[in-house]
Amino acid sequence: MTSPKTVLITGTSSGIGLATAVAAARAGWTTIATMRDTGKADALLKAAAEHGVADRIQAKRLDVTDPESIAACLDEVIAEHGRLDALVNNAGAAKTGTIELLGVDEVRAAMEVNFFGVVATTRAALPHLRATRGRVITVSSVGGAVGQPFNEAYCAAKFAVEGFMESLAPVAATLGVDVTVVEPGPVVSEFVANQNLDRPAAVAAAGPYAPALEAYFEAVRNVFLADAQTPAEAAAPIVGALTADRPAFRVQTSAWARDFVATTLADLDGSAVQTLTSAWVR
Repeated sequence: MTSPKTVLITGTSSGIGLATAVAAARAGWTTIATMRDTGKADALLKAAAEHGVADRIQAKRLDVTDPESIAACLDEVIAEHGRLDALVNNAGAAKTGTIELLGVDEVRAAMEVNFFGVVATTRAALPHLRATRGRVITVSSVGGAVGQPFNEAYCAAKFAVEGFMESLAPVAATLGVDVTVVEPGPVVSEFVANQNLDRPAAVAAAGPYAPALEAYFEAVRNVFLADAQTPAEAAAPIVGALTADRPAFRVQTSAWARDFVATTLADLDGSAVQTLTSAWVR
């Protein structure tokens, strides 16, 4: 009897990661659901039980910024299951603010989680994925295609992720490993809330940037009210890429995300993106 395929997903304590872990398990995959703090696994385990897939989900510790943690987790997976068929890079952290207000250390911290964490986890997983002719799926963002006001650090990291994966994809394909980036738009989840962002305080501290930041917050609020997905809706295309015979390299999770990303993909001189995003800060 063939063993079920095994997928490791990072950042599964809430939001898209949690929903993807449950959906992957429902699709028949043995799912290694990882997070930095397994003390926060209760919501995941409760959702797994509610969907009847508790026997297919294991919660394990993995901190994408710690190479020893990545190696230890992968060693456990191979020892327990004998294989790794897919990696879903989902762990990330939002960061709102413009460079003069943030400082370089905060930008470095955002890059560490959102970019270097992806690089380190992918690098460690690739030998196992080569053995199974598996796949790497990375949750990017529409912010990996369209730079957005007050998101310099986050978008820089996601742009880097997309360049890294777009460059890796043809190389990995020569050894049978598929590479996909998934670009969600607005999603109603704990991801943004986890910034602990106090909007009035942020505006008050923004100095000359205050009017633009207030306008940005209002623009984002309107987008979320009109177009935000649930985590489960955003997870469905991720699992689609996991199970497809030949997944696309780039996948958006909604019609809004497709239209938004199309702005930059067809924007040779950059004017369409600048026109779009400038309206958010006026």
